[in-house]
Amino acid sequence: MQTKIQFVRDFFCYALKGDSRYYTWLGILGILVIPWAYGSYEQLITNGLIVAGFTDQISWAMYEGNFIFLVGVAAAAVTVVFPYYVYSSPQDRRGTVKSLKNVVLIGEMLAITAVTMVMLFIIYHMGRPDRLWHIIPGIGIFNFPNSMLTWDVLVLNIYLVLNIACGFYNMYKRYTGEPMNENFYKTLVYIAIPWALSIHTVTAFLINTMPPRPMWFHSMMPIKFISTAFAGGSAIIIVALLVYRKYTKLEIPDKAINFISQITVWCLGIALFLIMSEIVTELYPSTEHSFQIKYSLFGMFGLSKLVPWMWASLIILIVSFILLMIPSVRKNYTVLPVICVILFIGIWIEKGMALVIPGMVPSPIGEFSEYTPTWIEIFITAGNWAIGLIMFTILSKGAVGVMIGEVRHPSAVGKAVEHH
Repeated sequence: MQTKIQFVRDFFCYALKGDSRYYTWLGILGILVIPWAYGSYEQLITNGLIVAGFTDQISWAMYEGNFIFLVGVAAAAVTVVFPYYVYSSPQDRRGTVKSLKNVVLIGEMLAITAVTMVMLFIIYHMGRPDRLWHIIPGIGIFNFPNSMLTWDVLVLNIYLVLNIACGFYNMYKRYTGEPMNENFYKTLVYIAIPWALSIHTVTAFLINTMPPRPMWFHSMMPIKFISTAFAGGSAIIIVALLVYRKYTKLEIPDKAINFISQITVWCLGIALFLIMSEIVTELYPSTEHSFQIKYSLFGMFGLSKLVPWMWASLIILIVSFILLMIPSVRKNYTVLPVICVILFIGIWIEKGMALVIPGMVPSPIGEFSEYTPTWIEIFITAGNWAIGLIMFTILSKGAVGVMIGEVRHPSAVGKAVEHH
């Protein structure tokens, strides 16, 4: 137990140390937490959801868009975990797949962060989060398996536990220099891989099982969610890897970056194909069921606030796909992170302003109403992202310290143990 406590202490002591650039980054994020605290006080303690921009017609908006997007980011960890542990045999781990060794832990830290942020946004979506205990099994009414929401609660919490267990068990064994229990560890990994797909599939079922919302009510939604998730999540993993490769001693071969960028571009291509197929399917017959996609693309009855967002998302995704299809651009590590950040933003727009909110317009009884986020919502959303980025920065930096051997138990010095 003492060694475990020392591991936690050494991990976070290392993670919180850095140069002026590191503290500047954390300081900027910390500043965003100040208006977040004010917004949280206004919504959770003082006034409730009345301070948000929700209406009877639009009851899902910014919080839900971020929730759906971040579930995808969490699931994207499988894009590096699956190839390393399943795609090849141990004999093949000398080439491209072997190069992913130091990427797996970064992916798991991203998954832990993303699921935590998902829970933050769900708390703010709830009108009375203090009554959350009502759905705790044995205390309240969990309503399982009838409620799709309870399925989502289960898969997300189990996925969080799996990534915490896998990530920190791996790091602890590296820290102590002890060999891992391969049967225990790989069992967790092999459970976590399909579980990653399940979290975004169940989240897609939350919305595509609603017949009154034609824009959501189709069977391609789960695979569309997974493809955009793997594109956006792997894009942010690339950015993190390039940053840590530049500013730390962590060795990340070009092969690893190139492999993940290929995953990004092909998943993005699948996502674009599904998006375009959806647009054609909705617009060609042009019935009343196509009003929601028409509103988001062209506006209707003088209402067009979401039109720029929809087109911005489409343009970003198409341009990013074209650029990433060019090998010389994809392997330019100065340009690549810029494209990845822009792509990440484009998928964030697609999930919120181009999917969740337009799906609410018109309402099931045909009412057209537009949504405008309040400053409280903007403060809370920015603050949740700042908290998430602080968390990911600290967790991933600590993981880097373990991987390069700067966070190590004194008894492990000199030991050379291969961890898979």
